[in-house]
Amino acid sequence: MTSSYLPATTESIAQALEAKTPSEAISILYRVIDNPSSSSESLRIKEQAITNLSDLLRQESRAEELRSLLTQLRPFFSLIPKAKTAKIVRGIIDAVAKIPNTSDLQISLCKEMVAWTRAEKRTFLRQRVEARLAALLMESKEYSEALTLLSSLIKEVRRLDDKLLLVDIDLLESKLHFSLRNLPKAKAALTAARTAANAIYVPPAQQGTIDLQSGILHAEEKDYKTAYSYFFEAFEAFNALEEPRAVFSLKYMLLCKIMVSQADDVAGIISSKAGLQYVGPELDAMKAVADAHAKRSLKLFETALRDYKAQLEEDPIVHRHLSSLYDTLLEQNLCRLIEPFSRVEISHIAELIELPVDHVEKKLSQMILDKKFAGTLDQGAGCLIIFEDPKTDAIYPATLETISNIGKVVDSLYVRSAKIMA
Repeated sequence: MTSSYLPATTESIAQALEAKTPSEAISILYRVIDNPSSSSESLRIKEQAITNLSDLLRQESRAEELRSLLTQLRPFFSLIPKAKTAKIVRGIIDAVAKIPNTSDLQISLCKEMVAWTRAEKRTFLRQRVEARLAALLMESKEYSEALTLLSSLIKEVRRLDDKLLLVDIDLLESKLHFSLRNLPKAKAALTAARTAANAIYVPPAQQGTIDLQSGILHAEEKDYKTAYSYFFEAFEAFNALEEPRAVFSLKYMLLCKIMVSQADDVAGIISSKAGLQYVGPELDAMKAVADAHAKRSLKLFETALRDYKAQLEEDPIVHRHLSSLYDTLLEQNLCRLIEPFSRVEISHIAELIELPVDHVEKKLSQMILDKKFAGTLDQGAGCLIIFEDPKTDAIYPATLETISNIGKVVDSLYVRSAKIMA
C-alpha cells in the first residue's frame, strides 16, 4: 500500500476496475480512500471504493486486511451519516464471514467494533454487531457467554421497541436454548419472535428462518406432521430466494416422512420439479436411509450412516432423530428374530441380524430392563432365555375395584348418619 493518494473520482474507480491484477486494483482503491478530500462527491466515491475494496479483499481471502481496514476507516466514519457507517461496517463484517475458517477473527473483530460503538455512542450499530457476536459465539459453542450477551441485549431492544432486531434476537435465543437442550425456553423465545414478526413486515428470508426453527422444535417433540408443514413453508421461501438453506429444509422434510413411516414418499419428493434442483449428497443420504427403513434392513441403515457420515451424523438435527429410528428398527428386528425361540444363543441372533455379538447382547439386556419382552441373559452359556408372557390374574383388579366401591358406600353411609344425628 503506497502513501501517495489518488483523486476521489469515478475515473479512479474505473482505473481500479480495469487493473490487470487484484493486487493492483486493491492498491489503487487504498490510494483513493487515503484522499483527504471531504466534499460530498469525494465521500460518495470513497464509499464506492470501500465497497469494491472489501469485495476484492474477500475474493483474495485477506481477512486480516479487512479487519485493519475497519480500524483505518474510523476517522472517515465521523464524516458520513451514522446509517451509512452502519451499512459499511456490517458489509465488511459480512465480507470477513464469507472467508472460510475465520470464526475466531470474526469474534475478535465484533468485540473490537462493540467497544468502538460504545465509545462513539452508536447504539443502533452496537446492538446489531452484538447480535452478530452472539450468533458467532453460539456457533463456536461458547453458550454461556452468548446467553449473557443476549439477555442484556433483549432487555435493551425491548425498551427501544425495535421489532425487526427483536425478531432476530428472539430467534437467536431460541436456537441457543435448543442447543442447550432447554426446549421450553426455546419454544418461548420462538413464540416471542413470532409475536414481534406479526406486528411488522418480515423479509421472506427471515420468515423462512422462523418456519425452519418452528419445524425443528416440532420435530424434537415428535410432532413430525406439523414439523413437515413448517419445513415445507421454509423450503418454499428459501427456494424462491435461491438460498443454500433450501436444501436443508428439503432434507428435514424427507426426515419427517421417514420418521412417520412414509419412506415410500421420499423418492417422489426428490424426483419432483423442486426436488430435482437440489439433487446431491444431502438428498442421496436421505434416500439411502429411506430405502433402509422401507426394507427394515439394519445393514443398509448402517451402510447409509457410514457412506454419508457428513450429511447424517455431523448434522445434529438429523443425527438425533436417526439415532431413535435406528433403536426402534433394531428392537423390531430383534423381537421378530427371538419370537420362535424359548432359548437361543446370542451369537446365533447376532449372525441372523448381521451385527457384532457384544452390540446385540447389550441391546437385549436393555430391552429386558425396559420390559420389551420377558427373559434373562445366561452369560456363562452365552444364551438368551425367553419366558412366556405372565398372564395377569383378573381376580386382583376386580378385588381392588370391589374394595374401592365398598369404601365409597361406607363414606356415603357415614355422611347420611351424620345428617340424621344432627
